[in-house]
Amino acid sequence: MKSKNIIIWILRLTAAIILLQTLFFKFTAAPVSVFIFSQLNMEPWGRIGTGIAELIAAILILYPKTTVYGAALGISLMAGAIFFHLTKLGIEVENDSGKLFALAIVVFLSCSILFLANYKRLVSKPSNQAS
Repeated sequence: MKSKNIIIWILRLTAAIILLQTLFFKFTAAPVSVFIFSQLNMEPWGRIGTGIAELIAAILILYPKTTVYGAALGISLMAGAIFFHLTKLGIEVENDSGKLFALAIVVFLSCSILFLANYKRLVSKPSNQAS
């Protein structure tokens, strides 16, 4: 059980750190972020809105009682990122050797495992609630 908790925390930290690290680029209008969201015709509101959603996801992921909700949000955000990489942006963006795509995959997988590990929080009823 202890090793499961360690793995869950590694997944939480991995997803949250990656999500939080990218906020600097989104919120400071770094050229690569502006380029990406311009390509998607979503600059600046898509960049800022995505950054806010990623901040919320990271916070929810780190708090054990809300991990499942943060993971669900992270899955959704990264599914969008992966979709746009595969359809409009390409795997490699601005000569990054596919780093942004790889980070999206890592967050997507981490959040997927966290979601599955915490899914019972969504489907279980509190025991003191009448049917």
